Amino acid sequence: MKLNPLTVLPKSVVGIMKEILRHLLKRPVVGLAIVGTDDEGRTLLIRRADTGTWALPGGTVEWGETLRETLVREMAEEAGVEDVTFQDVVGVWSRPDRDPRFHAVTIVVRARVGPIVRPPMNRLEIRECRLFEEAEVPRELAMSMRDYLDAARSRHGVVFE
Repeated sequence: MKLNPLTVLPKSVVGIMKEILRHLLKRPVVGLAIVGTDDEGRTLLIRRADTGTWALPGGTVEWGETLRETLVREMAEEAGVEDVTFQDVVGVWSRPDRDPRFHAVTIVVRARVGPIVRPPMNRLEIRECRLFEEAEVPRELAMSMRDYLDAARSRHGVVFE
């Protein structure tokens, strides 16, 4: 049996190696941001550990993963939500200065979410997650994500930035 060297390294080390490679290769990464709402119309947000600010859940597409798989994985990892149903694409954003860590091409999607069933998996990345009534959603969201949310709520067609 051939051993994959990445499976013997701690997951955190593999993650750091991936981040370093992204910077070395200088290529945009593809990610999802999810505007998740429950049956009561509340919006799901996560509190980032690095900035302490609220944000939409989401993350980068892993090698060999479909966008739908990314949606399900990120909602489970970041928000503790296991019941998630894709609804539609809100838009695609690609402005290089949006994320200070790397140049991301972000596909923003709407999804119906079930209840939060457990805390975030990586508490070093995500401190907490919560469902917000529309009037409670913070005006400022991490990494200029407010326009993602506003576009999802406006339903004026797909945004292409």
